[in-house]
Amino acid sequence: MALMPRRVKHRKSQRGRIRGNATRGHRVSFGEWGLQSTQPGHISAQTIEACRIAIMQYIRGEGKLYIRVFPHRSVTARPLETRMGKGKGEPDHWVAVVKPGT
Repeated sequence: MALMPRRVKHRKSQRGRIRGNATRGHRVSFGEWGLQSTQPGHISAQTIEACRIAIMQYIRGEGKLYIRVFPHRSVTARPLETRMGKGKGEPDHWVAVVKPGT
C-alpha cells in the first residue's frame, strides 16, 4: 500500500528549500500522543509505510493509528550509468516534506 497521489498537475517538481518551523499540524488533533519531527527533511512513502507496519505490530491492533503526513512531492532519478544532460529524470518515488514541529 504505497502512498502516492492519484493525479498531479505537474509530474516533476523542483527541490526547493525547507525554511522555518511548522505553523500548522503541530498539535495532536487525533488520539492522545504523536511523533514530531525535530529537523526539516523529506519522508519517503516507503518510510511511512514501514513505520505504519512497525507501530501496528507493536500495538497489536489495540489502538488506532492516524498518519497525518502524505507524500505529495515526486523525486526524480536518472537511470544508472547515464551521462549528464538530456533533461530531467523520470519520477522515481514520492516524499512528504516536513518542517520541524510537524
